[in-house]
Amino acid sequence: MSHDGIGPRAVLRSVAFLTAGMLTVPVLAGCGSEDPAGEPLAGADAAGADRSDIADGGTLRWAVDTVPDTLNAFQADADTTTARIAEAVLPSMYRSDARGRAVRNADYLASAEVVDTEPKQVVVYRLAQQAVWSDGREIGAADFAAQWRALSGKDTAYWTARNAGYDRIEKVERGKNDLEVKVTFGRPYADWKSLFSPLYPKEVMGTPDSFNDGARKKLKVTAGPFTVDKVDTKEDEVVLARNPRWWGDPAKLQKIVLRAVPHDKRVSALSDGTLDLAEIDPEAARRITVAALPQEGNTPLMGPEADRSAADALRSWAVANGSDEDAADEEVSARKKLRKKAEKYARQQKALGGFEVRKSLEPAYTQLALNGAEGPLSDERVRRAVARALDREDIAGAVLKPLGLPAEPVGSHLALSGQAAYADSSGALGKPDAKEARALLSDAGWVPGGPVEEKKDTEKDEGEEAAGSEADKEKKEDTKGSGGSEDSGDGDGDGDGDDGTYIVGEDDGKNHGTGDGKAPHDSGTGTGQLKQGGAPAGAYAPKGTAAPARADTAPVAKDGKALVLRFVLPSGPGSKTLETVAGRIAAMLEKIGIRTDISKVDDDSYFKDHIASGDFDLALYSWPATAFPATDARPVYSKPVPAADGSLNVEQNWTRVGTDQVDQLFDQAIATLDDSERRDLIRKADSRIWAAAGSIPLYQRPQLVAARKNLANAGAFGFATPVYEDMGFLKKSAQGPEGSPASKKGGSGS
Repeated sequence: MSHDGIGPRAVLRSVAFLTAGMLTVPVLAGCGSEDPAGEPLAGADAAGADRSDIADGGTLRWAVDTVPDTLNAFQADADTTTARIAEAVLPSMYRSDARGRAVRNADYLASAEVVDTEPKQVVVYRLAQQAVWSDGREIGAADFAAQWRALSGKDTAYWTARNAGYDRIEKVERGKNDLEVKVTFGRPYADWKSLFSPLYPKEVMGTPDSFNDGARKKLKVTAGPFTVDKVDTKEDEVVLARNPRWWGDPAKLQKIVLRAVPHDKRVSALSDGTLDLAEIDPEAARRITVAALPQEGNTPLMGPEADRSAADALRSWAVANGSDEDAADEEVSARKKLRKKAEKYARQQKALGGFEVRKSLEPAYTQLALNGAEGPLSDERVRRAVARALDREDIAGAVLKPLGLPAEPVGSHLALSGQAAYADSSGALGKPDAKEARALLSDAGWVPGGPVEEKKDTEKDEGEEAAGSEADKEKKEDTKGSGGSEDSGDGDGDGDGDDGTYIVGEDDGKNHGTGDGKAPHDSGTGTGQLKQGGAPAGAYAPKGTAAPARADTAPVAKDGKALVLRFVLPSGPGSKTLETVAGRIAAMLEKIGIRTDISKVDDDSYFKDHIASGDFDLALYSWPATAFPATDARPVYSKPVPAADGSLNVEQNWTRVGTDQVDQLFDQAIATLDDSERRDLIRKADSRIWAAAGSIPLYQRPQLVAARKNLANAGAFGFATPVYEDMGFLKKSAQGPEGSPASKKGGSGS
């Protein structure tokens, strides 16, 4: 799972990756005449082209994160690649449109409607007459019934990851003819359109053995424009082949190869011709954009100029150290190495000229999660103070503006702009206001300039990086040489700062008394020894003395402990954006007296060992927005409850913050069949989630995709489900001057 990105709803709740108080919730935007859902902030960018302009045949090589462990999207270890395969090879009764709303998939479904609500809700599906499985059998009621029984939760022999919605079905039966399926619900279910997408054949769902093991590595029977040709774990790829029994528009491509390529290797794979389509990070996007620009002469970004500069630096170093002869040798060696790098870089840039960056916004948002289980953030006032300190517009702008994408902060936990349930409910929390944030902290007992107990535990925490905010680092640089506390010698910290005092108002990054030269590490309990603020640099006071509280940014403390929050981040490739966001958040919190201890942890352990286990105060990760928030978002925001074994069942509410009121609103929404009423309930729930301040939505995630210029109907899809049969390479007659479509239209699937 991506830490900053979580896959489609088919695997939404099997992979990942709020107490409201007595607050007045503002009038909902939905009550006005203007639809608060608005338009999507960014549409699909998929180089749309008519099918008549696309050549017949060819292989699309598409980068994915993994070769999946299972092809069964309803198992716990399913991932985003599992979902992508299911979209291409299996029936879905409904798919997502460009506005993130569920629309009927006419290839499988002629119609579907609620025909009765009393005494029971009854839905009748009328299947497309030509819809058949790849073995020739008609898709019918037996497949629907098998999937219901497997996912209902009644038979524990099925190793299912989720049963939401299926557990409300009372029976599934044949309708008036073979093309009708009649589904009767024991309890009303508003999100019935979320069911049977994807739909597996009865051969997979019919028995626990076939469900648990039969569809993990192969799918013998499918019903989409493509079939699963092979899953090759040695080559790290899944090959999809054109389905000869497909009754819809025939697939243009002969094959789609889903190849597992790490994000930091994708530029190389694109340039060496082994990929045609790949999601990329901002740095790679910049390289591809530069490669497409006209080049004046032989001036690659790493060329002769870089070669000369490095050699000059080596010569200067060698001369300064009295080794001219060695410098010459080093220079020759350095020139050779840099020349090879420059030549490789230049070759890559030339090859990358055949690609373009297609960009949109993912149907997912990045949030700041606040762990309310224990510690300072268990107090709602402290959580609200953190939230009120954040300038979300600034954060969204820092991430999205450089990419040329709309930089609006997300206003809902449960939907995104353009989706039916969207409304900006952040007013329930209040606008950014540092003064109000400090007042909330004071009300909770955290006051500026309070005394801080001396930290007695001097043992180092091996393998963890204790770091202050970017603002701390800047202040450290500013104070060098001004107060005499910075040691200009060996850096062991054995100057005046180790005589049992510390400098008030100056954070020199040292843990005085330990002599280890490291910033104090704090686990989130607030025992870290931090600057008190208010006095000029160089003024001294005994440890534990309360500093003047004149500065608004003075650190806050309570019961002798400073307020320090442990901010956990992943350390792997692609984490630069999160680092930037974390730095800005840390600087904003510092302005209200809260310090952060930023810890980078291994990618592989980020969710399992930190987020899911609750080992964090602050964290950044993303959630998707789906067309079915009453179903899909409930486990993320429901109130944790004690389990039978005494543990806390949090489902996927990693912040451990929830309320009975939010749960009740979700329960009402999921049973309300009227669309307008259900939207109002969802928006009310969102307002109360905002008020609880357990998670703060920041920005909709950027979607950057490198695509070969002559590849059509593929790229950054935004909300829309890809139309796999329309993807392909343009005929030469349909290509523009640089190989891309002569006239670009909206994306495939829009």
